[in-house]
Amino acid sequence: MNLSVVIITFNEEKNIERCLNSVKEVADEIIVLDSFSTDKTEEICKKHNVKFFQHKFDGHIQQKNRAVSLAENDYVLSLDADEELSLTLSEEIKKVKKKYPADAYFFNRLNFFCGKPVKYGGWYPDKKIRLWNKNKGEWGGINPHDTVILKKNATKNYLTGNLLHYSYNSIDEYLTQANKFSTISAKELVKRNKKHLYIKAVLSPLFKFFKNYFLKLGFIGGYTGFMISAVNAFETFMKYSKAIYYNKKQMPK
Repeated sequence: MNLSVVIITFNEEKNIERCLNSVKEVADEIIVLDSFSTDKTEEICKKHNVKFFQHKFDGHIQQKNRAVSLAENDYVLSLDADEELSLTLSEEIKKVKKKYPADAYFFNRLNFFCGKPVKYGGWYPDKKIRLWNKNKGEWGGINPHDTVILKKNATKNYLTGNLLHYSYNSIDEYLTQANKFSTISAKELVKRNKKHLYIKAVLSPLFKFFKNYFLKLGFIGGYTGFMISAVNAFETFMKYSKAIYYNKKQMPK
């Protein structure tokens, strides 16, 4: 198996080098599709001999599929710039490259908050398909929460080891991202002409908090677990509230 690693970026100078270093031993080619970064992302990437492309960002799903289309190999490993392979996962991928037992592979993603791993509140094991034959699937879902959609006949297998995701370094970053993602999600709801938004604006945040804090054991994380559960619920509330507003007013571009 020859493997193409594909990464999308925008102003990722703090993260991209860590990501690139983690995939060097498994990648036969590394492709970075950048959305015209204004920091040192391009400079760092070119030091690592990657194939560097740029395209205007028009959605997470669209940009990730575009990056996959640039890959020369059938098998792709798609990562975000703030992710890296753990040593165990890297070794597992090396083993997979010596054989062709499955069309796709999923593994656990371990999310970090302020430098600490979070294994509660719905943040773990956070299973993701990130390694697959591009002829057997593509990115789909609803922006910004993209997911790999496989064809019906595609086979998949599980790999041990974690994909490490350094998501937020502060509560401010988390809140900023929640606000950004809720706007994107709200626009998608309006485009899809979703109904019962008022009811969902009330009930969905309550269920989200209950699920993450109690059923997904967010309470064992103390203040961090409570904060994660609360912000997730608030993001859900903002998503539906913004969709209601956009239905009444002209939706922003």
